[in-house]
Amino acid sequence: MKPGNFRDRGGFKRRKKVCYFTQNKVTHIDFKDVELLKRFITERGKILPRRVTGTTAKWQRPLAIAIKRARHMVLLPFVKD
Repeated sequence: MKPGNFRDRGGFKRRKKVCYFTQNKVTHIDFKDVELLKRFITERGKILPRRVTGTTAKWQRPLAIAIKRARHMVLLPFVKD
């Protein structure tokens, strides 16, 4: 497979991941917006990496801080059992 080819092993093209915050023109991430933050954590409560969510580095840093603040304020769980 050529390095410039975007085809997966299944033969279909991968869709380019787009940053949610850039696309929706978000100005800041509020730690009290639990529904938004839940999109970026796993079922176990771990923060999803950029390569999975498509979030840019500029927004991944404040996102991680907001998730950690929400955990300390008991809005989000640290771990789900």
